[in-house]
Amino acid sequence: MAHAYSPGLKVVPFITLRKKRMLPIPGKVLYEKGKEVDALDTVAQTELPGKVFSVNVVNRLGIEPSEIRNYMLKKEGDQVKKDEVIAETKPFLGLSFLKSSISSPITGTVESISEITGQVLFREPPKILPLHAYIKGKIVEVEENFGVVIEADGTFIQGIFGIGGEVNGEIKVAVDSPDVDLKPEDIKEEYRGKVIVGGRHAGLESIKKAIKVGASAVVVGGIHDKDLREILGYDIGVAVTGTEKIGITLIVTEGFGHIPMSDYTFKLLKSREGEKASVSGATQIRAGVMRPEIIIPGAPGSDVKKKEESRGWIEVGDQVRIIREPHFGIIGTVTQLPSELQAIATESNVRVLEVKLENGSKIVIPRANVEIIEK
Repeated sequence: MAHAYSPGLKVVPFITLRKKRMLPIPGKVLYEKGKEVDALDTVAQTELPGKVFSVNVVNRLGIEPSEIRNYMLKKEGDQVKKDEVIAETKPFLGLSFLKSSISSPITGTVESISEITGQVLFREPPKILPLHAYIKGKIVEVEENFGVVIEADGTFIQGIFGIGGEVNGEIKVAVDSPDVDLKPEDIKEEYRGKVIVGGRHAGLESIKKAIKVGASAVVVGGIHDKDLREILGYDIGVAVTGTEKIGITLIVTEGFGHIPMSDYTFKLLKSREGEKASVSGATQIRAGVMRPEIIIPGAPGSDVKKKEESRGWIEVGDQVRIIREPHFGIIGTVTQLPSELQAIATESNVRVLEVKLENGSKIVIPRANVEIIEK
């Protein structure tokens, strides 16, 4: 049988997932191997050094650098409060109005006192950086000082593009079918903290309404690129998304424009409505090595079998999504996998496949122009 290797977009009802949760710098891991954790549990944390402030004490007091310690009221390592006097001159001939003093610019610690430059450095308190579990599951690996690997069984859905960071919330399907637009009036005040599932498209006003009510995320078939620019205030370009601070996480499952959400994806999300999901909009745009995702822990039903590891290739009968123009975003079924090379418009000879579209028509395109929709 002919095989065509291709990246896959996973939409899987029940699968075992592993998530690596690691700190950017060494810190402390708070859980042991084998422990169960919830999505919002802090599994590790570290301290980020506080900001440093410099004060030129000798210039302000009119003294020599070598004399600085004679005028300091604090030494290295001492705690200070903002506006607390840390250095001063002695009154001249008992005249207090000729006395000069310097106050701390921050609340923090005296970092260093230089007898060469006459500078005193102050450091703000360190900031705690917590690392949340993100998904509900069991810790199966611990990397000392850095983090853990969490394993969970559940529903796993990948989108084609997303923005916004990791969030959690209950699934709420706001439309009746995958070919219906998500309108502002579909988004209720009680959707605060929810992961709102739309259908074909979400316009700018709908996304603004979701942000206003405090929804955690919006999952929808398509969005217009001009609306995306309006939301962000800039063009995404070629980059990794996921750090945007727009008040919501947005996941597009199909592509840009008015594209109905896959019926399979919509029904799968509908079947898990009311359950808690972990959502991330992080996307690697060009290489496709990172996909936005929706993870819903737990079995979707007793009759659903768990999927094993994906096979990683395309076969006849597979559902695929076309990922290049002029058919970008269209979903179809593979009907043929010719083994011989064929010439395409660029005059290159490449391997191709035949795809039957949902309207019944068939097209022949390069195998590199599709990705598997894994179910």
